[in-house]
Amino acid sequence: MVDRVDPRERIAALRAERAARSRLRARRTVTRRDGARCEVDGRWLLNFCGNDYLGLSQQFQVVNALMDTAARDGAGGIASHLVCGHHAAHDALERELADWLQAPRALLFGSGFLANLAVMQALLGEGDACVQDRLNHASLVDGARLSGCRLRRYPHADAEGALRQLRSVPGGAAILATDGIFSMDGDIAPLRELALAARAQRALMYVDEAHAIGMAGPDGRGSVAEARLELDAVPLRLVTLGKALGGYGAAVVGTADLIEHLAGTARPYVYTTALPPALAAASLAAVQLARREHWRREKLAGLVRRFRGAARRRGLELLPSDTAIQPLHCGGDARALAMSKQLEEEGYWVAAIRPPTVPEGQARLRVTLSALHEDAQVDALVEALARAHDRVPPPAEPAAVPGA
Repeated sequence: MVDRVDPRERIAALRAERAARSRLRARRTVTRRDGARCEVDGRWLLNFCGNDYLGLSQQFQVVNALMDTAARDGAGGIASHLVCGHHAAHDALERELADWLQAPRALLFGSGFLANLAVMQALLGEGDACVQDRLNHASLVDGARLSGCRLRRYPHADAEGALRQLRSVPGGAAILATDGIFSMDGDIAPLRELALAARAQRALMYVDEAHAIGMAGPDGRGSVAEARLELDAVPLRLVTLGKALGGYGAAVVGTADLIEHLAGTARPYVYTTALPPALAAASLAAVQLARREHWRREKLAGLVRRFRGAARRRGLELLPSDTAIQPLHCGGDARALAMSKQLEEEGYWVAAIRPPTVPEGQARLRVTLSALHEDAQVDALVEALARAHDRVPPPAEPAAVPGA
C-alpha cells in the first residue's frame, strides 16, 4: 500500500498552526482610490501602507498615456518579446530608463520577482555562488535557489560578513546581491563597502533598487547613484515600475553584454508574454515626471522628517530609516494586528507585517509615506499611532526560571 500524505490534510494543519500564531493573512478589497484615500469594505481609509511613494499611480498624464495607448494598441502584450510582443512602447521605455540611469541598456520584465529570478537563473548554475544580505527580498533568495548555485547569506548590512561569505565559496562565478533600500526596515545597504568586497573577490554586484528608484539619489536614480557607484562597480540593477513609478512591471538595467545575455537566455523573459504596451506607455510618462518633478522627492523627504520628529516627541521608537518606509516594532504578532485594527478604527490603513516576511519576534507596523500625504495627515497619524501603542500592551515577558 502506498503511504502518502494528503496535501489537503497538510494544508489544514498548517492553517491551524498559523491561526494559533496570529499569522493568517486575508485580502482586503479596495473599491475606489482617491489620492491617498482608499474605500475598503464601504469605508474610506487614509492609506499609509502602499508603495506609491511619489504619488504617480493616479497622475493624469500617466493615466492618459495608459488609456490612449490601450485605445490604439489594445489591452495585452499578445506574445513574448522574442516572438511578436516587443512593441515600440516597450522600446521607448527601455531607452528612457537606460538614459535616466546612465546605463547602456535596459530590459523589461513582467514583475520584479520575475526579473530577479531571471538574473539568477541566467548568470548562475551549479558550482557558482550567490552571497546575499539576510534581509534581501524573497525573490532574490528564490532566484538563487532555483539557479542551483550555492546560496550564502550574511548578517544584515554587514559588508565584512559579505566578504567572509565570498571567501568561503572560492571557484566558479559569484554574485553579491543586495536590496538597495530594504523593504521592511527602510534602511539603505552599505553599497560602497559591498562594492569593495565584490571587487576584491571578483564577484558581480547586483542591486535590487525596487524601493529606491524614483525616491533616492540624484534625480531619483536610486541608491546606487546616491552611493556614487559607476557601472563598473554595479553592472546590473533591478528597477521596479510598480512602486515609486506607480505602474506595473520591472526592468533590469546594465551593461550591453549582460542585458543581451538575459534577453536571449533568461527563462522568465523568453517564455512569457510581454508587458502590455499600454502599461509601458504609462511607465514612460511616470519616468519622465519622476525625472523632472523634483518637488515630489523634496515633499516626501519633508514628510519623513516631520513623521520621525513627531514620533520621537510622542515616545514612539522607530527603526533607523530616512526613507519613506518607517517601521514601528510591535514585538508579538497579535499586538501588531491589534494595533493595526485600532488604527483602522480611527480611519488609517497601516498593515501589520509578521513573520516570515520579517524575522521572528520582529512583527511591526510598516508605515509608508507618499508625496500624496499632507502635513496635517502625518501629524494625525502619529497621534493615532501613539494612542494605539498605549492602548494595546506589549506581550508579557516570560517568567524567569529560578536558578536559570
